[in-house]
Amino acid sequence: MLAKVRMVWKALIEEQLGIYARSVLGEEVALPPLSVQTPPKPELGDLAFPLFAYAKTLKIAPPKLAAELKSLLEKREDRPLGDLLVAGPYLNVRIDMSSLATDLCKEIAEKGTSYGENDSLSGKRVTVEFSCPNTNKPLHLGHMRNDSLGESLSAILKANGALVRKVNLINNRGVHICKSMLAYQKFGNGETPASTNMKGDHFVGKYYVRFANWAKEDPTAEEQAQMMLQKWEEGESEVIKLWEMMNKWTLDGLAESYQKMGISFDAYYYESQTYKFGKDEILKGLEDGVFYREEDGSVWVDLESIKLDKKVLLRKDGTSLYMTQDVGTAIMRHKDWPFDSLVYVVASEQQYHFKVLFYVLQQLGYDWAKDLHHLSYGMVNLPEGKMKSREGTVVDADELVSTLTELAAAEIHVKQREALVGDVEKTSASIALGALNYYLLQVTPTKDMIFNPAESISFNGNTGPYLQYMGARICSMLAKYEQEGGDSEGIGFDSSLLTLGDERSLIKQLALYPEVVAKAGEDFDPSELCTYLYELSRLFSKWYHDNPVLKAGNKQLVRSRIELSRMVLQVLKNAFALVGIPFLEAM
Repeated sequence: MLAKVRMVWKALIEEQLGIYARSVLGEEVALPPLSVQTPPKPELGDLAFPLFAYAKTLKIAPPKLAAELKSLLEKREDRPLGDLLVAGPYLNVRIDMSSLATDLCKEIAEKGTSYGENDSLSGKRVTVEFSCPNTNKPLHLGHMRNDSLGESLSAILKANGALVRKVNLINNRGVHICKSMLAYQKFGNGETPASTNMKGDHFVGKYYVRFANWAKEDPTAEEQAQMMLQKWEEGESEVIKLWEMMNKWTLDGLAESYQKMGISFDAYYYESQTYKFGKDEILKGLEDGVFYREEDGSVWVDLESIKLDKKVLLRKDGTSLYMTQDVGTAIMRHKDWPFDSLVYVVASEQQYHFKVLFYVLQQLGYDWAKDLHHLSYGMVNLPEGKMKSREGTVVDADELVSTLTELAAAEIHVKQREALVGDVEKTSASIALGALNYYLLQVTPTKDMIFNPAESISFNGNTGPYLQYMGARICSMLAKYEQEGGDSEGIGFDSSLLTLGDERSLIKQLALYPEVVAKAGEDFDPSELCTYLYELSRLFSKWYHDNPVLKAGNKQLVRSRIELSRMVLQVLKNAFALVGIPFLEAM
């Protein structure tokens, strides 16, 4: 809605500029588009239009041009409500907030949960790949940033009108999988997740770490793992049986983790099912002269046209690489569900991999490969340094969620809010999930970040729990208003009473929400919504602290401030849904 107001004023001032230019120059002249800025101070208005470029053409000082335009525009009957101000070389506009608030209240009430959505991607089919765990270890903190980004991006793209398909590629084959299998074969002594009372993915991950320790002592360990991979690809029954058993243990554990973290998918793909298809595509490209074979029998692609060197696609022994299977997986996905674009949510370490993958697919003749995107995100480190899976020094996802849940429960008990929240365990889990997702998403995806668990769960500051508390506070106030019969008095919303500076700021922030949703989708960046959420909550908190709502004195003013609070609550709910923050009515 704010965009519409901005566009109306921009079009009107551009038209008036054209009229003025013709009167001064005596002929039609092409003028550059007018830019719109935000004034640095509230007292200077809400919109600022710089006039430097036009003043030079018209041979008039910018402040004088601003004054001339102000005078001409104030005489126009088609001018929208609002005040014009001259601020040096700028012509500024103070929007009529009463009119904006009235329209905004009506739109938010009518649209409800769909307020902020748009149809910019209507008709577009978008596949989003994320998570993609290995079946040799449990999820860790790095996976959690991936999952948060994937879920949030999918929700944001849907809000922009796209038809989204969320997919997960399970990395269930390869030498890294064989390492866990080999270690279990040598050192497992028949133990199982059930016999050790361990979650399946944690159990298998224990043997991945065991392999790394063994490999330090036995220089043949890596070679043995590679030999096991060859036996797997040849279909040796004993190896396949072991692989199926350990894969199931891990997948059962991962499913449990996904359920706790609110992660879901529309389709699963497994590398064990796609890698052969990828091999066939590479061999077909070899026959067509797209790729070439080295003397040792390996197959390569020349990347000179994209200013890179060359990349191996099949090893000399004929076994696949990640690149090979990713080629097969992409093609299979497009056959299953023809998409307009495919977004890979994968860490920045793989930027080279995706440049090559997209190029290889285009070389194979797949036109849809021009619409592939890599949402590259930075590493998640701990305050004490980088995590290392092989050494078992990662932050386990399950353990982190449990820790955050315990911290949230402790806060509820300390504040003696058990009766208010009802189900302490369920509420604590929701607070933990909100804390986790918000903390992971508030940083621009491309940047590395440090995750501090204690900081993330704080009920104060720029955190998920703070935002959840703001929503719960509004719910409490609205419930009290309804209990006191406020809605039954038939008093209407009078936006002209919302004249405070903080109220103007809140109204503008609410009107800005649809633009933020659109920009977050355009940029593949949920952090823009996080920044918006914190600013909206901060503005509301300040206004609510400084100004009475239920005890405003005047019933009409109470009603108007209640409606403003309802608008804030609805936008909080809508934005929460896009960044994975569970909404809580009490906490």
